[in-house]
Amino acid sequence: MYNFGLHEHINELLREHQIDVAGKDNLFYTRMLANAGDIFELYLQLYEHHPAAEALFQQLIETTIAAYKTRSESLKIRDTEKLKQEHWFLSNQITGMSLYVDRFCGDLKNMRTKLDYFEKLGVNFLHLMPIFESPLNESDGGYAVSNFRKVDERFGTLEDLQQLQQQMQQRNMYLMLDIVLNHTSHKHEWALKAKQGEKKYQDYFYFYNDRSLPDQYDKTMPEVFPESSPGSFTYIPEVNKWAMTVFHHYQWDLNYTNPLALIEMLDTILFYANLGVDILRIDAPAFIWKQLGTTCQNLPQAHTLLRLIKQCVQVATPGMALLGEAIVAPKEIMKYFGTDNYAARECDFAYNATQMALQWDMLATGDTKVMLAAQSELLKKPYGTSWITYTRCHDDIGLAYDDEMIAAAGYNPYAHRKFLKEYYSGTFNGTPAVGALFSVNDKTGDARISGSLASLCGLEKAIKEKDEAAIALSIQKILLMQAHSFFLGGVPMLFYGDECGYTNDYSYLKDEGKSYDNRWMHRPLIDWKKNKKIDKEGTTEEKIFSGTKQLISIRKQLPVIADKSNITWLTPHNIHVAAYMRQQNGSRFFGVFNFKDEASFLTWYAFKEKGEAPATLFDHWSGETLTVGADHEFLVLKPYEFRLLEG
Repeated sequence: MYNFGLHEHINELLREHQIDVAGKDNLFYTRMLANAGDIFELYLQLYEHHPAAEALFQQLIETTIAAYKTRSESLKIRDTEKLKQEHWFLSNQITGMSLYVDRFCGDLKNMRTKLDYFEKLGVNFLHLMPIFESPLNESDGGYAVSNFRKVDERFGTLEDLQQLQQQMQQRNMYLMLDIVLNHTSHKHEWALKAKQGEKKYQDYFYFYNDRSLPDQYDKTMPEVFPESSPGSFTYIPEVNKWAMTVFHHYQWDLNYTNPLALIEMLDTILFYANLGVDILRIDAPAFIWKQLGTTCQNLPQAHTLLRLIKQCVQVATPGMALLGEAIVAPKEIMKYFGTDNYAARECDFAYNATQMALQWDMLATGDTKVMLAAQSELLKKPYGTSWITYTRCHDDIGLAYDDEMIAAAGYNPYAHRKFLKEYYSGTFNGTPAVGALFSVNDKTGDARISGSLASLCGLEKAIKEKDEAAIALSIQKILLMQAHSFFLGGVPMLFYGDECGYTNDYSYLKDEGKSYDNRWMHRPLIDWKKNKKIDKEGTTEEKIFSGTKQLISIRKQLPVIADKSNITWLTPHNIHVAAYMRQQNGSRFFGVFNFKDEASFLTWYAFKEKGEAPATLFDHWSGETLTVGADHEFLVLKPYEFRLLEG
């Protein structure tokens, strides 16, 4: 929407900053004017009544201009290349891996020596878990940041990161880093100045003189870590005040009702963009706005804030996509892509956490009904956005899908979740899984699940019992889970160690800074002697690595797998079999997955009711060509077998 006064003011700022609007900076100028109205509108929704709203809006625009001016020419060229592709991140050519640098290979310099390893596997997109400075034993795995612009010395230096990014860019690889928008470490410069009594920096956080308001907040705010960090406020003796600390006592929540806090963090976001980050992972965006009398999660203002950030990024550094790490119920997840006029204009990515958890539901029950009940929500994702699809990550497995989805499948929600928790924590009789419950809430009975992909699929127990048949079956389960995730739609994200079958690592129990958090059992310390076994045919490591590599290779061969919102779930003719169709430009792909520990029979009619019946189907996994039979005949799938069919 054209706003004469706003555009004239911005033109004046651009002239002051010597932006060549008719020459080399014309694309930036065009983006700025195209987005200025939305930036202004979103800003006013949050800060219209702030006493310094006008001056601080100018500061926000100047922060955006400064980020563009300091962006390197190579990154500006890459921006243009990505914009020409239109949603570059939807491509079937991208496969990622998430990892802790220190646990994977020591430091950032050593990471450069591992790029050949990623290329061998087929991974061309790296998510480096938090690498910026955080206090030892109070780091929350790096999510308690004490300096957003200094690489923690454990990993190296900012120069090491820049050199790694440059080498990755030369290999056409992509980089993802984290930004923790919700909070800082209590040892961050702002927090330290707040402890010294500086009002400016106390206003960057939520500070209270007594417990009256914190007590009111606590009535409606759920506890995030009820075991290790109960409550949402911490007493700060240096100033005799209470600070909001939703996660841990050493993580102070930032107060975004103060626009200065937003501008500071936007400047950091754009700093990361200018490091060459391709996707920025926004940690815990559901928590970034607080309002008394609410859960302080998923509030409308949080979405407004994210949309404002997105428009500024789109103007200054359009080659960087945003990932909103919102691990919430399906209806809430969808909102992080944007709604109404801002559909596909908030976060470019979200984690498909619902589908991830539902895969584990299918694996435990052998039943696809709950998973299918969730698809009506998940299919609402707007075109131009994408999922991060995964089977495991650094975090726990939360069973955050809705009770009505479980009820629709004919199960009692409480009993069903109880079964899943017992199955994966190893207490259910006969379960092959070896995991543990995380963040148990004795008040509600809620809990999440920790454990590596391999251990939850039975490999740890099978190796311990020296059961070769069980080892083979667990490998099949691992590849089934990865295949189902890889071809679903979105960018697949492996978690390091899963590519060669790492089981739970219990060394965390001996580490004071980790022993209280059993999620470290699925964050392994990589043994590169073990990883060399990927080259020895017949080893467990080789079978899993080769299988994963093959899945990645197949995916890159199939343009139909690009996330063009082209997925259709097949009618569940057999409740044990999950099957979906992807189609584009006359090409059809069928992913068929048996989650039962027995053979399953799928009528050939399943492949005919969604369009013209194929005469044959080529299985990219086995290399076989299958003849489509009559409706009374069946495709027989062995226990945990899958097919990747084109026809």
